[in-house]
Amino acid sequence: MSSLDGGLRWREDGGLKPVDVETQRIRSELLTAESQRLILESDRVSKRMQQDANKKLAQRDREVQFLRRELEQKLKEVIEETDVLLSYQRRVEMSLEACKEPLTVTMTCLNQRLKRVPVDRVQDEVERQLLQEREVIEGVASLLQRTLEQINEQLRLNRSARYHVEKDLKDKFTAQCIDDSCSLMRNYSTGSEHKSKHPEVILPSMVIIPEEWESFSGINMSKVEREKVNSVSLRALVDSLLEQTATDMQRQLQATNSAFRLEVLETKTVKTQMEEHLDKILAELGSQEKNMESLQTAVAEEQKPLQVAQARLCARGRRPGTELCHDPAQSRLLSEVQQLTNHINRMREALLQSETEQKKLIRCQLNLQENIDIKANSLYIDEVICAQLREPINIHRF
Repeated sequence: MSSLDGGLRWREDGGLKPVDVETQRIRSELLTAESQRLILESDRVSKRMQQDANKKLAQRDREVQFLRRELEQKLKEVIEETDVLLSYQRRVEMSLEACKEPLTVTMTCLNQRLKRVPVDRVQDEVERQLLQEREVIEGVASLLQRTLEQINEQLRLNRSARYHVEKDLKDKFTAQCIDDSCSLMRNYSTGSEHKSKHPEVILPSMVIIPEEWESFSGINMSKVEREKVNSVSLRALVDSLLEQTATDMQRQLQATNSAFRLEVLETKTVKTQMEEHLDKILAELGSQEKNMESLQTAVAEEQKPLQVAQARLCARGRRPGTELCHDPAQSRLLSEVQQLTNHINRMREALLQSETEQKKLIRCQLNLQENIDIKANSLYIDEVICAQLREPINIHRF
């Protein structure tokens, strides 16, 4: 059988044409070639994409590292500023605490001076200065309390800024560790190493864009910078405030002490003058007492010649007859009795006047002694009690 006959039978028996077989073979070769090209292209593209991803990861690492350094610097600044502000908080607290003793002393002095005798309980310069001192100290304490509240609020804001920076740093550190682990991943690593233990947290895309990511850290750093500036300004205010309040309190303290010294000096002067007057009154009382004794003695002595003259007149009144005449002797005796009686009456009047003056002098003595006691009491309150209370007062500059 010829080959032609065999080929014809193959077509007839198999139902295939030679052209179909050839076409199938060519298609298969083309598919194989396309597959090889696709494999090479896919390998080239995947390597390029992986290299590009590695570059992006490295670039991201540098960006995160840069921001971390910036954030760490801001964190250091806010921590240092907070520590300094804490020292200012302590200074204000000590200044506020230091206001208690002077205020207590001032109030005690005011209460002690209420113990003065009512007649001496006047609103003098000391009283006015003590009231002014109380007002100054209470004003300073109120101002320091408000300043302390401002410091506490600024500390809260500083800590808030610090918290956000620390959280940002923590998040960036975590993200950087993840990116570093991603950079270490290779094609021939164990497949299980690439698998996430929590596949549900892998999102196809996050809603935060790079610009928002950068601005987020920028906002945190801006907040730190803003609070640091506010904190520095507040510290400058506190420095000025502590200096001014200490100066005001010291000035008022000196003014009150000067008023006390002047009041004590004036009281001593008045007391000394009254004591001098008292000495004169006592001396005059002694003189008046001697004068009264002299008058009483003189009256008693004058009674004797008066009695003699009266006895003579009485005896001569018993003369008989014509002998009972108004002769010169009778006239003299009558004149003597009259003059002696006038002298005795005048001395008795003088004695009464002397007794009246003595009573007035005694009243002056009692009044002077009472006023001296009043001044002594006021002097004791101002010079002893208040002075001892005020002596330990010392205005500190914290």
